[in-house]
Amino acid sequence: MDLRSRVNSALKQAMRDKQAMRLSTLRLINAAIKDQDIAARGEGQDEGVSDAQVLAILGKMTKQRKESAQAYEEGGRLDLAEREREEIEVIEEFLPRQLGEPELAKAVDAAISSTGAASIRDMGKVMAELTTKYTGQMDFGKVGPMVKDRLCSG
Repeated sequence: MDLRSRVNSALKQAMRDKQAMRLSTLRLINAAIKDQDIAARGEGQDEGVSDAQVLAILGKMTKQRKESAQAYEEGGRLDLAEREREEIEVIEEFLPRQLGEPELAKAVDAAISSTGAASIRDMGKVMAELTTKYTGQMDFGKVGPMVKDRLCSG
């Protein structure tokens, strides 16, 4: 089942179970996907966004909520921070399992060797390779410096 179908079936189940918080988060996910579908149609992609693009949307939503939760905590609004964390949990149900440190290192090394990257100038190629293969499975904010270190020391 593709991601879009999984979100829709979870939304229907949340309606049946009268889970208000979960339902509102799923509706936000659906709205974000539909926004991207509309943008894609404007660019000539009649079928809408792909699963990889949906993963990117979900990853972005998670990142935004983590930043918001941190800001709310710093501002002493623990109730709002908790709500953001609950939304993160719902969103993460649709994301693939995050890679651990050893798996990240292996993926970075594989991408460097498959692209033939030799210097920091090739970082874009390596990051593009990782993005196509591992969208939603790694935090690219952490991976970027990792790639940079390997290319500078390599």
